[in-house]
Amino acid sequence: MGETDFSVRERRVVVVGAARSGIAVAELLAGRGARVMLSEMRPTFADADRLRSSGIAVEVGGHRQETLAAADLVVVSPGVPTEGAVFDAVRDRGVEIIGEVELASRWIRGRLVAITGTKGKSTTTTLVGRMLTAAGHRVLVGGNIGVPLSEQVEASTPETIHVVEVSSFQLETTSAFRPWIAVWLNLSADHLDRYSSLEAYASAKARVFANQTPEDWVVLNADDPAVSVRGSGVTAQRVLFSLSGQIDAGFVVDGDWIVRRTATGVEQCVPVSAVELSGRHMLNNVLAATAVSAIANVQPKAMVDGLAGFRGLPHAMEPVGEIRGVRFVNDSKATNVEAARRSIESFPRGVVPIVGGRFKGGDLRQLRGPLSTGAVAVVAIGEATQLVREALEGVVPVIDASSMREAVERAYAAAAFRGVVLLAPGCASLDWFRDYAERGEVFKAEVARLKLAVEGSQP
Repeated sequence: MGETDFSVRERRVVVVGAARSGIAVAELLAGRGARVMLSEMRPTFADADRLRSSGIAVEVGGHRQETLAAADLVVVSPGVPTEGAVFDAVRDRGVEIIGEVELASRWIRGRLVAITGTKGKSTTTTLVGRMLTAAGHRVLVGGNIGVPLSEQVEASTPETIHVVEVSSFQLETTSAFRPWIAVWLNLSADHLDRYSSLEAYASAKARVFANQTPEDWVVLNADDPAVSVRGSGVTAQRVLFSLSGQIDAGFVVDGDWIVRRTATGVEQCVPVSAVELSGRHMLNNVLAATAVSAIANVQPKAMVDGLAGFRGLPHAMEPVGEIRGVRFVNDSKATNVEAARRSIESFPRGVVPIVGGRFKGGDLRQLRGPLSTGAVAVVAIGEATQLVREALEGVVPVIDASSMREAVERAYAAAAFRGVVLLAPGCASLDWFRDYAERGEVFKAEVARLKLAVEGSQP
């Protein structure tokens, strides 16, 4: 539970960044009596006039040093790095710089489940929410997925369980953030365009359990060495999950069941047949969600009920359609190399991945192994086109495309009536698109257009 007596009344608070979470936290602060200034880099944004009319001061066109110098508290949006002279001057005055998640967590009244990792956060967060809801708990789901935690504060009760996806960007600006259950799914190279090293990225992730006590829980992926090392010294009670099954105690796949191994035996939780998600790597997310639900005393029937009908989130291994024997799958959320590798491995033969975008670090050569066993070709897109070619040429044919339309058409031609066209970029979307969601929607629209041209009908 948060520090519900934390007060901002009459304090001058500068909110830096006017994305959805920034707007949400500005409105929350204003409602709690703060004198709020919302600072935004863009020259304008859609909600500016509405916020001004509600008494929130809005400053656009840059984050001015004099604005931050007058603050009693600074709240930064996840996309805003806190390095640089402007923020150093704030720290030198002893003013606290925190993020939206940290602030909101101080006011929520219920328990908090926080889920982080390089890949699988959104799916796991959604699954946990579904399983807890099926068991009759009062659940609010959000954070880095959907509804910001700030928008949950007023609806929070002591009985509420807040299930939130938290990114490294959100965690790096936490100080007192304390989940009842913290989940760390995995760690691989990502966001190295922002972090100086993989170690710095891991350190931000590890803040998810920095303030936990022996009354709390941490759920860890035993198959990920980096997660295991970081989780070995936690104060909270540890629960492990392992897709490989190489643990004596914890949650594993045993034959046709997801089970919990204990010192006294094996407890069946969920039949694998109840999982409707594509890709074996998705079982990792189900294992983690099952572990969280078991800690919350959810019974196996409710776990199964939570899985029923859930075939995944948009842009995460999302089936898009089929054109004359060629299937199309949208995994636009695969924004790093490890995520793209797992996507490609889900299709043992005939796959034509579309890879590229704005490179965030990692080693694209890691895709050579899975591509060498079953890929027909790779279509390279965006700013990373040459990097993709250099990393993968010689393993499979690499085809360049200058637009998503061209990428879909060329991938379809390469698949030749027998394969799978897979959007698994392994990169950020910001060279061509606003975000991964827009990239996925454009991919789906181009598949629909191609189907109409080839077959004369919609997918």
